[in-house]
Amino acid sequence: MSDELNIALLGTKFMGRAHSNAWLSVAKFFDLDLHPTMHTVVGRNEQELAAFARRWGWREHTSDWRQAVTDDRVHLVDIGTPNNVHAEQAIAALEAGKHVACEKPLANTLAAAEAMVEAASTSEGKTFVWFNYRRVPAVAMAHKLVRQGALGTIYHARAAYLQSWGGPDTPLLWRFDGDVAGSGAHGDLNAHIVDAIRFVTGEEITAIEGAVEETFITERQVLDGGSGGEIAGAGSSTSGRMGTSTVDDAVAFLARLSGGGIASFEASRVATGYHNANRFEIHGEKGALRFDFERMNELDYYNPGDGPTAGWRTIDVTRGAEHPFVEAWWPDSHGLGYEHSFVNQAADIIAMIAGASPVVPMPDFADALRTQRVLDAAIEAARRRAPIPIDPV
Repeated sequence: MSDELNIALLGTKFMGRAHSNAWLSVAKFFDLDLHPTMHTVVGRNEQELAAFARRWGWREHTSDWRQAVTDDRVHLVDIGTPNNVHAEQAIAALEAGKHVACEKPLANTLAAAEAMVEAASTSEGKTFVWFNYRRVPAVAMAHKLVRQGALGTIYHARAAYLQSWGGPDTPLLWRFDGDVAGSGAHGDLNAHIVDAIRFVTGEEITAIEGAVEETFITERQVLDGGSGGEIAGAGSSTSGRMGTSTVDDAVAFLARLSGGGIASFEASRVATGYHNANRFEIHGEKGALRFDFERMNELDYYNPGDGPTAGWRTIDVTRGAEHPFVEAWWPDSHGLGYEHSFVNQAADIIAMIAGASPVVPMPDFADALRTQRVLDAAIEAARRRAPIPIDPV
């Protein structure tokens, strides 16, 4: 391979746009050893696909994903499709010797995720998973502070990811089809915060002590042409028929951490009043940290060693080179947005393919499988109404 990194993107919806923006922008802000080339984009609707390719700068486009992932000119396959096809597409790409970056959750079932890890273990290609929130500077800074011992022994972590777009008026998108998505708010949102707690604390989740899942809206309007659509169904036309939602609307569970602490997780698509409230708190013997994505350029830190002046301190993570990633962007305190987390990850993916180290640890398929095991165990605990230990492998 020359210094060109030819990329094939599968999927043109929400994540297709986020990933396209990342590949389009990354070389303009980061010094890279490989040059990312937006080679081929894959989608099902030919007319929409051609327009997408023109808008985002993809050289070629095709509706045949197998052709794209086996193309000798392609080096990296980026998967942004619905969850039920992740395994088939990733395994085919790995068997063709490609590097693979896959959206989360890794797959729609634990068995499919395990098959992806098995394929990766015998492939020459490297694997990456788009847990993009790791590369929000505040989250990366929290990870750095914990590694430096700022919190000491972790006692308690609590995390929530709350949205409200999945109310009664939202149609039956693919995200509400269990055969396609695997789960609802759980796989979509709890996946992010489970990964965040694992990443920031450096600990694994060893058991689920209790869990609840609930589907509040069991019937939704069917889209014209069946399932599909954007995440919130904006502008989608419906057929007038009703169909069954087969995923959860909300899941909450309690867990144990490998260092002896406890953790709680909550995800909902019907948390009225919240749009994208991705947040966590971590409490330790020496201090505490808290993060809220709705204030994504800030990280709160509490140090009881400050004595009578102790209190929550708000850190502006867009100031100074000690905060991961911000040197590539704007002058101090000019702020970053959601899209920058994908650009930051694209930079780390390219660095790793070139043989360098990422700015912060990158989840591969094996790492993402650990998160998938937690998600699977939480649903099992909810349905059996019993604690479930988690295989540490």
